[in-house]
Amino acid sequence: MSRRGRTLGAIVASVTALSGPAMWQEILRDYDKTRSGDAAEEIAWFKEQPSLREAIGTAVRAVKRDRKRYDHQYRIWRSAIPQAIAALLALEGRIARVETFDELLHLITEQLRDIPGIGELYYYDTAFRIGVYLGIYPTRVYLHAGTRAGARKLQPPVDYRKDALEIGELPSELRGRPPYVTENILCIYRDWFGGDAHQIRRNRRAGRC
Repeated sequence: MSRRGRTLGAIVASVTALSGPAMWQEILRDYDKTRSGDAAEEIAWFKEQPSLREAIGTAVRAVKRDRKRYDHQYRIWRSAIPQAIAALLALEGRIARVETFDELLHLITEQLRDIPGIGELYYYDTAFRIGVYLGIYPTRVYLHAGTRAGARKLQPPVDYRKDALEIGELPSELRGRPPYVTENILCIYRDWFGGDAHQIRRNRRAGRC
């Protein structure tokens, strides 16, 4: 084979699109190496809240253990936070009685829907953090703007227009992960789906939900 032929072959190989097991292997390896610790720390932090009232306040403020705001919620309007705290504390008794994550998310969404400066990702994250304190976790993968963009690229196709995906609708590589982890993966890595190996490695850690 000529030098030109070998070069062309190398170029073609470097841009061959990853899909199926090969793509998920790259993504899951990167998640486990660079992201899983953040999720574990978030869960530990909200489990440690001293009361439901404190858990609600901390979740609404979207602050980490160091009191800095979570990166993907830095755009929350400051004026929305006291309104959201008051709105959810007014439901503290009802929140304490919820039995499923579906019920908790619906309750929080309805209560916060009319407050400007927040949106569906904020509703989900707030519900997730309060749910951690209550010991209630998602059993489905909920779709907000970022996860929906990821779900839209999945193969085989899924109905990304729904509010949530059942575990059985997901690629087999994701079915062993907790739904909240899959939610993160669909959001963070949405631009990697169908990408080539070179591009994936070049963009490592670049994603943000």
